[in-house]
Amino acid sequence: MIDAFAELTLETRDPGLLERFYCEAFGFKVLSRDEDRTWLGVGERARLGLWSPGEKEFGDSGGRHVHFALSASPGTLDGLVERLRDHASVRGPVEHPGGDRSLYVEDPEGNVVEVWDFFSRGDGAREGVEALR
Repeated sequence: MIDAFAELTLETRDPGLLERFYCEAFGFKVLSRDEDRTWLGVGERARLGLWSPGEKEFGDSGGRHVHFALSASPGTLDGLVERLRDHASVRGPVEHPGGDRSLYVEDPEGNVVEVWDFFSRGDGAREGVEALR
């Protein structure tokens, strides 16, 4: 039924600062900018919204996000660490039981961003999908 996230939004007091961070550190591209939000492309089928505080349509009123994870292909984390070090302090890659790995970085608003290769690994990917069923 569900196969991925379509979008995630983060509230930010400084949309320009957060936009620069995600574009420069992760290579995301700007999809659109409006007065109170910016949308960044994440992979082929997801987007990250950077929203200024305040009520939005559908009753959204913002709030504090603490942690979210991005999926990465196996073998790419070490290269990403080098890129991210120009923009933030990086913890990892950390190896988890089963062989999957993650790295962690904090964005300028204090959100912890994990980059995890779990869903792209053979057995780990199958086990993760089975656990969701």
